Amino acid sequence: MAELKRGVGGVMLMLYGLGTTIGAGVFVLIGRVAAESGVYAPFAFVLAACVAGLSAFAFAGLSKRFPEAAGEAAFVREGFNAPRFGAAVGYAIAFAGLISAATIAHGFAGYLARLISAPDVILLVGFAILITAIASWGVTQSVAIAGAITVLEVGVLVVICVLGAPAVLERPETLLGALPPSTIDGWTAALFGGLLAFYAFIGFEDIVNMAEEAKHPGRDMAIAIFGTLIVTTVLYLGVAIVALAAMPVAELAASSAPLADAFARATGFNARPIEVIAVVSVLNGALIQVMKAARVLYGLARNGTAPALLAYVHPRTQTPIVGICIASAIVLILALAFPLDQLARATALITLAAFFLVNIAAARLTVGWRSGIAVAGAAACLGLLAVEVVRRL
Repeated sequence: MAELKRGVGGVMLMLYGLGTTIGAGVFVLIGRVAAESGVYAPFAFVLAACVAGLSAFAFAGLSKRFPEAAGEAAFVREGFNAPRFGAAVGYAIAFAGLISAATIAHGFAGYLARLISAPDVILLVGFAILITAIASWGVTQSVAIAGAITVLEVGVLVVICVLGAPAVLERPETLLGALPPSTIDGWTAALFGGLLAFYAFIGFEDIVNMAEEAKHPGRDMAIAIFGTLIVTTVLYLGVAIVALAAMPVAELAASSAPLADAFARATGFNARPIEVIAVVSVLNGALIQVMKAARVLYGLARNGTAPALLAYVHPRTQTPIVGICIASAIVLILALAFPLDQLARATALITLAAFFLVNIAAARLTVGWRSGIAVAGAAACLGLLAVEVVRRL
């Protein structure tokens, strides 16, 4: 049986993580987080970053010990000594990735509809075909494309922050939204937006599923994971502050292309370039989610806990092509069946539950301060899950 190709270095791994995180987050959900948290949307991103950051220690440490394609499944399997439980977590992570890609598909359609006139169904079908073709091409090519797009979208977010700075200076009170609220209502709003904001950080953990295609997994994984989290936190905080300074919360929440509208309002420039880049960025995020899900399924199949067909690797492209095709088909079905908000919340809930289990596994497999951080990470995930339960009551 052909094996996955080790062709990805540390820099490309970090760009891979940034691509899925940024593409899935700020371009699509900035308006939704503002709808939940209002002026405290920036602080909602800070809260989410803290939850993700605690879990990052578990992922970085365990990926060095168990560098496998189905990373989370391997971590839970080893931590609980339960292969079937690990496999169940692997399936959950793969499915969460596909729900995430379906969420991103809505963002893709929303931004693309500002550029061309076509029914959403046509846009979503074209989206699925395109990500299937790129993901099947080859890991080096796919990650290179994702990396190039990531450099572009990071640059654009930096430009938005810089050019939007005058709008923030005109409304300096916007900066207070990045600080802890002083009222119970403010904390409630920030916490309720925290779950959606957490969705915007989903992506750093995808890096562990590239372990079998990394040149030096033991060295590169931690750098890529923490580098991704640091860069995204800074960018999200800056963009959230600029967006709130540029637009009233109600208008930002109602926009189908919130970042483009915020840029136009803050700078007075035409939003068309931002819309074009947003289309490419959200496509990039979905591409990486499909790549992740296919590799999780590959890892499960190779370990005998999924149908053997999913372990098939194309001899020329050296990619798990069957898993890629199945993953893309599921993404299309989900995107057509459910709205953006429901998909984003479902992704965040499943991912938080998986993070909780990975942290518990890390606590069982490590000692000292690493074990303590893993326990704190598990508690943070459980707390954010509890917030969502309260929100629904």
